[in-house]
Amino acid sequence: MALDGYTGQSVPRQAMKAELLDAETEARLAYAWRDHRDEAALHRLINAYTRLAISMASKFRRYGAPMNDLIQEACLGLMKAADKFDPDRGVRFSTYAVWWIKASIQDYVMRNWSMVRTGSTSSQKSLFFNMRRVQARLEREAEAQGENLDSHQLRERIAHEIGVPLADVVMMEGRLSGSDFSLNATQGSDAEGREWIEALEDDGPVPAETVEEAHDAAHLRGWLVQALGTLNDRERYIVTERKLRGEGRTLESLGDELGLSKERIRQLEAAAFAKLRRTLETHAPEVRHFL
Repeated sequence: MALDGYTGQSVPRQAMKAELLDAETEARLAYAWRDHRDEAALHRLINAYTRLAISMASKFRRYGAPMNDLIQEACLGLMKAADKFDPDRGVRFSTYAVWWIKASIQDYVMRNWSMVRTGSTSSQKSLFFNMRRVQARLEREAEAQGENLDSHQLRERIAHEIGVPLADVVMMEGRLSGSDFSLNATQGSDAEGREWIEALEDDGPVPAETVEEAHDAAHLRGWLVQALGTLNDRERYIVTERKLRGEGRTLESLGDELGLSKERIRQLEAAAFAKLRRTLETHAPEVRHFL
């Protein structure tokens, strides 16, 4: 790996000792890696710009992530940049690498900000990293002009300034305003108090619904058995094979077995269902609610 030999605390110190590359040397190393997969060239190119990765990582310390982890993510972004860099475009590697380093760090910060995914779209990323700064500036400007902005007006201006929907601003404001809490934490200071998870609504069926469903199912089974008893053997067999098996048989397979055409099986099935419906409506009027 390009950063072999660098460990935790030694990364910044060793990075400061790395060489500074001129444009010609940088291009030569980039061509050697792109065209010949020269790992020594890759190692030298990345080591020369590790200080850039560290500098960018330090700008994200306020988000609470360990500095060593930020540096590691920045270096991963640097390696991705080196792997994808095309020297034929005529830009310096440092200019190209900045985007990849920043993207890698931002992804890491957002993944670790909360157990709930904070966002992944470009507008959500822009909000996450810019909302507080833009909000502070808008509040200063409003105060300087003697304006008194309520929370809704402030959110609208933030949305307009960053170019995102107002709903995204409201969502991100809620995400940034609080931290994660365990559902197993007690609701009060008393250690014996009820846990928050006990206050969540159970989305499963309540006992009354379970009893009602079992009661209805039993009645439906009884009605169906009685109705099937009014069919002759062939009709009952066709209905059973077609509708009451796990995988209903085809008209063709039943026709082959019974020595009838597929169309004749369809006619018998239709007649059997008509007979079933008449029987059920006559002897079990309540079944209409289920048909």
